[in-house]
Amino acid sequence: MRQNWYERHVLPWLVDLVCGLPQVRRQRRQVVPLAAGRVLEIGIGTGLNLEHYDRARVASIVGLDPGVQMHPLALRRSRRVGLEVELVGLSAERIPYPDASFDTVLVTYALCTIAEPAAALREMRRVLKPGGRLIFCEHGAAPDPSVRRCQQRLTPWWRKVAGGCHLDRDIPALIAAAGFRLQDTMQGYLPGPRVLAYNYWGTASVAEKGAATGARPA
Repeated sequence: MRQNWYERHVLPWLVDLVCGLPQVRRQRRQVVPLAAGRVLEIGIGTGLNLEHYDRARVASIVGLDPGVQMHPLALRRSRRVGLEVELVGLSAERIPYPDASFDTVLVTYALCTIAEPAAALREMRRVLKPGGRLIFCEHGAAPDPSVRRCQQRLTPWWRKVAGGCHLDRDIPALIAAAGFRLQDTMQGYLPGPRVLAYNYWGTASVAEKGAATGARPA
């Protein structure tokens, strides 16, 4: 899809600014160091997670993101922190790697913008090795009915200025429906506007048939 001037020149810097706010960086610090082995980062964007990786635990990193206009900044960050990253300019609905290719799939603040999140999560499950983990941190639908209604009303307009971002996705439900078992998952509001600030974070493994799933509040 052809991008307009705003998407090419303004949106990358806007995303970098908002996704680099202190409260969001604190969330990244909680989950990114859990990544280990061969890592696939979904929606690597401008590389805001790179400073938080535990280099002693990581063997290699592949960063998947269709926003190739953000890749140069991600590469600059990778050089700054001394981590080599292979960047791939595709969306997660089509992960160009064989089954069981990665020990860890990391996704932070990206499931909101993926056009087909269910398909993308199935792909993430496919490329995980047996015993591998999905690590995630996302904003999404709030539990408060009034906030959720506001999220649903705002989303069609918000998507136009925020790169397709949805405010009202039920992140745990999407992850569980793709065949993952949620583990050590937490949720709660971060500082900021409530329609934007409800977060889910934790880990998930490939669920066995009939396994229970769930999340616990922060």
